Amino acid sequence: MAQGVCGMKAVLLVWLYLILLPVYADNGMADEVIVNKSERLLYLIRDDKVIRTFDIALGLAPEGHKVQEGDFRTPEGSYLLTRRRIDSDFFMAIEISYPNEADAARAAELGVEPGGYIMIHGQPVEPKKPARYYANYNWTDGCIAVSNAAMADIWQLTTVNTQISILP
Repeated sequence: MAQGVCGMKAVLLVWLYLILLPVYADNGMADEVIVNKSERLLYLIRDDKVIRTFDIALGLAPEGHKVQEGDFRTPEGSYLLTRRRIDSDFFMAIEISYPNEADAARAAELGVEPGGYIMIHGQPVEPKKPARYYANYNWTDGCIAVSNAAMADIWQLTTVNTQISILP
């Protein structure tokens, strides 16, 4: 029993470290995130220099800009990183401010809902497919997925309101 309690305390300490590190870090943080959809890469940028690069998976229909809810596309444009979530279906998640004003106006013009709830996230907490599937295919509903290790780094090196540019 004591071993289980110690293990739970260790897990709690790791989570607190991951959650609080960005609050206390005063240097080394990314000031921008760039996602290049065609390269399938996410770049963390500080002072116009790449400080980290991560492989990504995108929505099931990765080509083109997200137009409406349910189109399985990953949006393209300029956004902000907003809310951080540890209570997600995925290993950590950071929400992106999609839709922006232009996205909402375009959807309204077309008479459709723009969708939302676009995130950078890790792997599913309860995977339904083998790990190689998530590593080799575009599988999200429109989000940007990374490995769990990459997600921990992105979490630690970004803050709320960090600019994110998603390129075709």
